Amino acid sequence: MVTVSPSWNYTLHLPHDPRAPGIARGTLRLILAAHEMPELTPTAELVAAELLANSHCHTKGPYALRLRSAESGRLRVAVWDTDPHVPPGFSNAPAPPPPPDAEHGRGLPLVRACADTWGASALREPGMSAGGKLLWAECGGGAAAW
Repeated sequence: MVTVSPSWNYTLHLPHDPRAPGIARGTLRLILAAHEMPELTPTAELVAAELLANSHCHTKGPYALRLRSAESGRLRVAVWDTDPHVPPGFSNAPAPPPPPDAEHGRGLPLVRACADTWGASALREPGMSAGGKLLWAECGGGAAAW
């Protein structure tokens, strides 16, 4: 018998600490196991790792991992941080590929390649939010190879 699962979301607030991305990835694995979505774990963890690393490396403040169910069998992985600047790898215009010997610049294009949909929001309205930006990627439902 098929049942309909209610929608859910989790937000994990993280300090600017080098251990935080690993803790967030472990939390993601536990949440997906609890919601019986293990097939999404490998790629969702990769996407989360790239977004978390971007926030940790390029901002000074705290950041947060947000996971939420979308439609049946779909997952949205999002990371908020305090910097309102949307990186070139997540803007509407594609960023040029990094040089072959570059040590950075491959993570966000990888997220875009793995996601069914993706996006970014700069949160600049005073009083309406904590500011910063939210980068997200969505997967599941058999539409892409997540």
